[in-house]
Amino acid sequence: MSGHWSEKEVVSIVDAYFEMLILELSYAKFNKSAHRRALLPKLDSRTERSIESKHQNISAALIELGLPYIKGYKPLSNYQALLEDVIQRYLKNNPEFFIILKKNIDQPPNIPDVNDFLSLLVDPPEKEKPSEEKSVREDKKLQYIPKVNYLEREEKNILVGDAGEQFVLNFEKARLILADKENLADRIEHVSETIGPSAGYDIHSYETDGSDRYIEAKATKYGKYTPFYFSRNELLFSEEQRDKYFLYRVFELSKNPKLFHIKGSIQNNFEIEPFTYIGRIQ
Repeated sequence: MSGHWSEKEVVSIVDAYFEMLILELSYAKFNKSAHRRALLPKLDSRTERSIESKHQNISAALIELGLPYIKGYKPLSNYQALLEDVIQRYLKNNPEFFIILKKNIDQPPNIPDVNDFLSLLVDPPEKEKPSEEKSVREDKKLQYIPKVNYLEREEKNILVGDAGEQFVLNFEKARLILADKENLADRIEHVSETIGPSAGYDIHSYETDGSDRYIEAKATKYGKYTPFYFSRNELLFSEEQRDKYFLYRVFELSKNPKLFHIKGSIQNNFEIEPFTYIGRIQ
């Protein structure tokens, strides 16, 4: 077995990954272990661990391209340039994938009934450990992404955004009521509706001592590691109110919703990068 993955192997695992991703986007059941066993004969005596790592590499590459990844395959960003080339080729040769993806993105979130909102709070994602390997991102000064960023499109889906904010409102009310602070729970304000986007945040809640908690709610139907998008106004507000600011990330919204939250400014807690540019005549 060679440590370096051949093009034939990369094509095989990318095809297998997209087969599973399409099933997930179609809300069809599938068995990851069965797909992995079917893949083994097509590879050069790879271990199951190496296959899982390559699946994680594919997840990271898809996020870079503004596409969702398979839940459970935590993104691992250090990958060979060949992997991204094969993914780009797959996308070019399989336009039906985007039809399925667009249908999934535009579909209203079907939020299951939740009895215990507080049980859905999980830890924030762990930061990826540094690697001595050179990633494809370091090889490219300016990476090409598709004309349509589907992750951004999903986040701009009003139905997804509204559902995520309502989810956070319910969570906050449950948190305060459990702490015997029903008077504070009754005062929670849905700022994105009462004021609008100019406020720089979505929800005005409270700590149990009555002090302010400013919340920005970001929701997605996809996995925990899906990146989110924010405005300059939101960034500045998070900096100005960093001691009282929380970002709530709701994920897997349609099937198995959970959330995590992080206190402090966006700048201090997340890796941020410019996404759009403006050009003016000189």
